[in-house]
Amino acid sequence: MSAFVGEHRERFGVEPICSALGVSASAYYERASGRRSDRQVEDERLLRKISELHEANYCAYGYRRTWKALLRAGEDVGRDRVRRLMRQNGIQGAKRRGKPWRTTKADTKATRSPDLVQRDFTASRPDEK
Repeated sequence: MSAFVGEHRERFGVEPICSALGVSASAYYERASGRRSDRQVEDERLLRKISELHEANYCAYGYRRTWKALLRAGEDVGRDRVRRLMRQNGIQGAKRRGKPWRTTKADTKATRSPDLVQRDFTASRPDEK
């Protein structure tokens, strides 16, 4: 957006372009100045802390445990903010809920145990098969 406004500002002006795009002119000027917002600076600091915690815990913590660890470390941060930062930067725990945890891969060349019941699991009484 900033590049587009910068290219056409001499011809149309900043305010008409911004109103046509549905953004405020002050947002363009803020972005053009190169100054970062306080939230962006704080997010970067918090992301460094999250990355350190994630590495220190063998990349096993998801956003909930990371959030709890941040609270224990004295950071006053919301759970959803931790979740957003981790999601945006591709940081995730070792196991996601609802997904099976695959620890080994089956060897296709290994011999399998024989099927003694021929895949028939019906039984007329307990302990028959």
